[in-house]
Amino acid sequence: MSMINSLRAAVRTNRRRSAAGLFDSIHPGASTSAVVDCAVYQHGKRSGDSCTPREAVRRVKASQQLPDGAGSFSWIGLHEPTEAEFEGIAQRFGLHPLAVEDAVHAHQRPKVERYDDVLFAVFKTIRYVEHDQLTPTSEVVETGELMVFAGRDFVITVRHGGHSSLQELRHRLEADADGTGLLAKGPSAVLHAIADQVVDNYLLVADRLQTDVDEIEFDVFSNRGGRGTDVGRVYQLKREVLEFKRAVAPLLRPMQQLSEPLQRLVDPDIQKYFRDVADHLARVTEQVHGFDELLNSLLQANLAQVSVAQNEDMRKITAWAAIFAVPTMITGVYGMNFDYMPELHHKYGYPMVLGSVVLICIGMYRGFRRNGWL
Repeated sequence: MSMINSLRAAVRTNRRRSAAGLFDSIHPGASTSAVVDCAVYQHGKRSGDSCTPREAVRRVKASQQLPDGAGSFSWIGLHEPTEAEFEGIAQRFGLHPLAVEDAVHAHQRPKVERYDDVLFAVFKTIRYVEHDQLTPTSEVVETGELMVFAGRDFVITVRHGGHSSLQELRHRLEADADGTGLLAKGPSAVLHAIADQVVDNYLLVADRLQTDVDEIEFDVFSNRGGRGTDVGRVYQLKREVLEFKRAVAPLLRPMQQLSEPLQRLVDPDIQKYFRDVADHLARVTEQVHGFDELLNSLLQANLAQVSVAQNEDMRKITAWAAIFAVPTMITGVYGMNFDYMPELHHKYGYPMVLGSVVLICIGMYRGFRRNGWL
C-alpha cells in the first residue's frame, strides 16, 4: 500500500512540474506549451516583447505599484490547451473550475458568464467553406470555438479550431495603441474587439450563404418539368444553416447585457461599442432565421413539386391504360370461339372492327389531351 501511495505522489509531482514548465513557455509549436502569445500592456501600449505568463503576472504587479501604473493588464493567448497545459495559468489567475473545464473541453454553447470579478465568454467562430457546386454532402460552414477570460488586469483567450486566429486582431489593436486607443480601456476593450471580429465574420458568412440560398431557390422554382431539385441539396444547406444558427442565436442576449449600465465589469466607454456589436448580431440573427424559414418553405415546395409530378405521371399511366384497354377488350371478345358473332362472316367485318378500335382510341386520346391528362 505504501508503494502505491509513493507512486501516486511521484506522478502528482511530475504533473505539477510539467504544468509549471508549460506555464513558463510561450513557443506555440513546442510540445510543452499551447501558449501562442503573451504580452503586457500599459496605458494602451505593448510593454516589451513577448514573455511567459509568469513573467507577465510579475510585470503587471510591478507596474501597478507605480503611481501611473493603473490600467496595466496582460493578454495571454492559447490554442487548444490540455488540462495540464492550462492548470498553471488557471491557478495563477484564480479562474473558476467550471469555466476552466468549459475552456479546455470544446463544444460549448455560446454564452457570457460572470465568476466573481471575471467575465467568461464563449464564442462560436464560423468560416465559410468555398465550393464550386452545392451537393448533398457539401460542407458550407466550419465552426470553431473561442473562449475569453476577462479580469481586471488580464485577458486569457483560448481557441479551438484551425481558423479565427487572433494574431491579426492583436497587431491591429497594438498599431492603434497610441495611448488613446481601445487598449487603453483595459481587458473589456479586448473582449469587445474579439466579439466585434467574431460578429463581423458572421456578417461575411451570412452574405456568402445568401448566394447558396438564392441558388437553391432558383433551382427549385426553375422549369424542370415539375421535378424540382435534389432534395438532398436543400436538406444539406438547411443543416449548415442550423449549425450557423446555433452559433449566432444564443449570443444576442449576452451581448445586449454587456452594453447595459449595470454591467460594472465593462468600462462605461466600451459599453456603447457593445451596443453596436449587439445591433450587428441582431441583424445576423434575423438573416439566419430568414434563411431557415426560407429553406423550410423551399423544402416543402420541392416535395410538393415531386408529389405533383408523381400525380401527373399516374394520370398519364391511367389514361394510356384506359386507351389500351379498348382494343384489348374488343380483340378479346372476337378471339372467342363462337360461330354467331356480329359481322363475323361479313366481307368487311374485320376492317370495320379494326377501324372502330382505332377511332375509339383516337377519340379517347383527344379527350384525355383536352382534359390535361396527356
